[in-house]
Amino acid sequence: MKKTDASPSQPASELISQRIADLGGWRGETLGRMRKLIKDADPEVVEEWKWMGTPVWSHDGIICTGESYKDKVKLTFAKGASLEDPARLFNSSLDGNMRRAIDIHEGEKIDESAFKALVREAIALNSAAKSTKSAKKSRS
Repeated sequence: MKKTDASPSQPASELISQRIADLGGWRGETLGRMRKLIKDADPEVVEEWKWMGTPVWSHDGIICTGESYKDKVKLTFAKGASLEDPARLFNSSLDGNMRRAIDIHEGEKIDESAFKALVREAIALNSAAKSTKSAKKSRS
């Protein structure tokens, strides 16, 4: 993968689009498709560019990150261990007590409706945690 000609002043959405274009091939297509599913699940999602070039999707906290490797695209859910996953999408980072990830290899398909449900569940968890923090602050 060639280096992205990115400047820190560019909007995160542009940097993510550039990353997808630079990846090209199946990895670019996969990351682009997963980005679209995240946006479909939450039209108000905030795109961020963190940690020296990692796409991040947030809503009241981090939903997930999108990383690309030679053999996979990895979507890591920050609070994945707290999410229900009846479709068993999580297939990586299963031993931790916080994060869970979905590794997508070339040619693999993801259950789109189950993925969107997982994104919405992550948002609900973030929003609940935010409202709990707000309630505690107002009582102080």
